Amino acid sequence: MTDFLQLFFSGLATGSIYALAALGFTLLWQASGTINFAQGEFVMLPAFMMVMLMGSGLSLYVAFALTIVLSVLILGWLFKRGLVDPLFKYGMMPIVVATIGLSIAMRNGVRAGYSAEPQPFPQVFPDVIFDVMGVTFSASDVGTFVLAMVLVLVTQSFLNKTVTGRAMQAVAQNTESASVLGINVPRMIFYTFAINAMLAAAAALLVTPTYLAKFDMGEGLGNKAFFAAIIGGFNNSRGALLGGLLVGVCENLAAAYISPAYKDAVALVIFMVVILFKPQGLLGKKEERKV
Repeated sequence: MTDFLQLFFSGLATGSIYALAALGFTLLWQASGTINFAQGEFVMLPAFMMVMLMGSGLSLYVAFALTIVLSVLILGWLFKRGLVDPLFKYGMMPIVVATIGLSIAMRNGVRAGYSAEPQPFPQVFPDVIFDVMGVTFSASDVGTFVLAMVLVLVTQSFLNKTVTGRAMQAVAQNTESASVLGINVPRMIFYTFAINAMLAAAAALLVTPTYLAKFDMGEGLGNKAFFAAIIGGFNNSRGALLGGLLVGVCENLAAAYISPAYKDAVALVIFMVVILFKPQGLLGKKEERKV
């Protein structure tokens, strides 16, 4: 039982990172009908931004603050204006294909332009182990889980309890009616892209100390986040949280009790089961999107 609890709580820490990345999928889909298959690379690129900034002598937290700004500019504004806006009028499929191509370009660009070797990354949390009734927790696992949950809950509160957040949701539900009501639709959509960029930078800060900065680190993370978003419900931000935690815990348990070889297949298996029995996801709802 002790081993099970240890694996369970460790899986929550991993799953919370999946939840952050999955939340980006749901936000972009709700606000603009965009599916970004470069979401994993949107986590990888800020990791290398921080590595380069720290290499110039900046501290981790100063580098992170600057990375937030750069992420909003590059992964938010430039991504929206340079790729999504020109293709949006042609439907979703060109955007899907373009983001797949973008993910490949980003991976190979970092590998060729910086390094193909994993880059070390400093620990965000102290190297401390807690022992509670025989169950051990690292400060990194606890801190990662708590910080990720805070970010998810703050994002949800922003969307549900602020004027801007409610305006963003109105745009997601019916862009025409939102425009008639005087809501600046392009601005609300940009805010969504900016929030996604900030969440990606935060995910990079949390995941990179464990997995190191690698040019291909976003590939697996992006796939699992995509599956987590669908498992929880692609149009529900709480579903992204549920899906991420479920994938993180189940893959930890599968690696320990079945075989590590099956760890990366867990998200796909859960995804297939959910799609068969509840196609809209565990917390998803029928689409009522109007444009």
